[in-house]
Amino acid sequence: MPGANGISPGAGAQGVGKSPMRAVKVILWTAIALCGAFAFAVITRLVHPNEPVNALWLVVAAACTYILAYRFYGAFLAAKVFALDDRRPTPAITRADGRDFDATNKWVLFGHHFAAIAGAGPLIGPVLAAQFGYLPGALWILIGAVFAGAVQDFVVLVASVRRGGCSLAEIAKKEVGPVAGVSASIAVLFIITAALAGLGMAVVNALAHSPWGTFTIACTIPIALFMGLYLYKIRRGRVAEMTVIGVALLLGAVVMGRVVAGSSLAGVFTLTRNQLVAAMAIYGFVASVLPVWLLLCPRDYLSTYMKLSTILLLAVGIILLAPNLKMPAVTRFAHGDGPVIPGALFPFLFITIACGAVSGFHALVASGTTPKMISRESEMRAIGFGAMLLEGFVSIMALVAAGILIPGDYFAINSMLGADQLTALGFAPERIRELSQMVGTNVANRPGGAVSLAVGMASVFSTLPGMKHLMAYWYNFALMFEALFILTTVDAGTRVARFLLQEMGGYAYKPLGRHAWLPGTLLTSFLVVAAWSALIYSGSISTIWPMFGVANQLLAAVALTVGTTVLIKLGKARYTPITLAPMLFMFTTTLTASYQLIGRFWRQAKLEPGSALTYRLDAILVGAMACLAVVVLIDSLVKWLTFRPAGTADLAPAATETEAAS
Repeated sequence: MPGANGISPGAGAQGVGKSPMRAVKVILWTAIALCGAFAFAVITRLVHPNEPVNALWLVVAAACTYILAYRFYGAFLAAKVFALDDRRPTPAITRADGRDFDATNKWVLFGHHFAAIAGAGPLIGPVLAAQFGYLPGALWILIGAVFAGAVQDFVVLVASVRRGGCSLAEIAKKEVGPVAGVSASIAVLFIITAALAGLGMAVVNALAHSPWGTFTIACTIPIALFMGLYLYKIRRGRVAEMTVIGVALLLGAVVMGRVVAGSSLAGVFTLTRNQLVAAMAIYGFVASVLPVWLLLCPRDYLSTYMKLSTILLLAVGIILLAPNLKMPAVTRFAHGDGPVIPGALFPFLFITIACGAVSGFHALVASGTTPKMISRESEMRAIGFGAMLLEGFVSIMALVAAGILIPGDYFAINSMLGADQLTALGFAPERIRELSQMVGTNVANRPGGAVSLAVGMASVFSTLPGMKHLMAYWYNFALMFEALFILTTVDAGTRVARFLLQEMGGYAYKPLGRHAWLPGTLLTSFLVVAAWSALIYSGSISTIWPMFGVANQLLAAVALTVGTTVLIKLGKARYTPITLAPMLFMFTTTLTASYQLIGRFWRQAKLEPGSALTYRLDAILVGAMACLAVVVLIDSLVKWLTFRPAGTADLAPAATETEAAS
């Protein structure tokens, strides 16, 4: 009963109880913010500028930044901008078919989504970009992941879920218009083919002639099939049981991989480059055709455990070892002419570090497999926003692994220059022979980023208690880890491309647009796999990776453009700076990079007549993708300027910020 003053007798006690808890939260968040600010001051050399920077401060800066971003910026987007509401049924419920549309446990889906988006970019990109110094890449990863990458992933996921799980191209068609829709569809097909080829090339380089890695990766397929059957048929819904069994089997596969590599079976799992491409193509086709719950989702969920466990182990190693970063904050190659990346810091840093800060490929996953498996809208904050922040943390770990190497050794691994040439540039190799002896193979002149990342990770792992003499073991483990990391993106990407091709084909032949029509699924899956595997066969890392970087970031610019349009049409124009600012930045950097890359490819065609056709084809593809992205931008600008809001009464009630944060 209310008292004389109109206040319930228990209200005062409740207020007193809540006040200390609120004070504790304020103190906690303030402490995290201050800790993160100090870490930023250290890595930017504002504090102790004459002392070496300890890698631990990079880890602290990343952890504090991403925790604060998720709690406050993510909650703001969920409650105020997107108004997430569990009363809205998702496509996984309204269109459930047991194949593509299937309501999935939140954490299993998180595992699939993270595994699908976290491919080569967060591992290889930061390692290659270390050429410019540790600081430019670190700042781009920390800032870009929060204000560009996570925003893009979140807005595209929400837009797709609320439009029946349709693709980014279909959203562009519905929200912008047919010109933008067709342009986006063609651009996405170009881009996803280049992206899958780039990712596939990284897998091939990591697993070629590596029986240990090939055996372990191969084992994840039957393990995933068993996990899918266990969760959906044998012990339906028992996620914890499935997880324990799956992780135990995965660890067994990792241990047995070392045994197999030293046995008579090694020859069976020692595959050449072309054999790996063929095996990967077969797997991509099968993963695209089978029901999502049977292979793709459980395998990605399983892979996420290994990915996160390895990254956590790396972080623990860095905390215990507390190594200094040997790479300078900014190197002389920031202005160009570097031995790893020929271009200057602007714009090539922002296309080299692709997935770690912002990635257009994420928009394909966020409008491909993931929206078809979301059970409730409230789960989209953790999956759409949180997974990107976690990927940013992975990128920081990769940057640290490269940054703790002696600069001369880093360049000796990642370029084809000899010791004398590197010494003349001011970066003399010091331990390259010793490192080669420790890992049991020559690591000099192994460009592409994968080998130097493996050496850096192995250096950290071998410093853990009892691990000193296991450098070779950790080196091979790191290579296998990279391949596992990347392959989960290839299978999900193939399925996403199949969705898009079916959507486009449905306009010419209606049955082709139905996901349940098996002949259409088989045909489109085959066409997608044939396209990216052909690119891998005909190209090299030097031609495919730059094209992948530009294509990927052009798609991010397109996704942010579509996201801006969605916000305007929802009557949320006051929030458009959230997507508009990163969109403008991405268009500026990627179009500049496209122009420079086209010129470089054309010059290389003249210098290398034997590869002239490949270089000219690459130049034409980059030019076509840039033009299509500009068409989407212009069409969207026209839509923004001519749009007249009809009111927002049809919007469902917004969730409170407290509900969205829970």
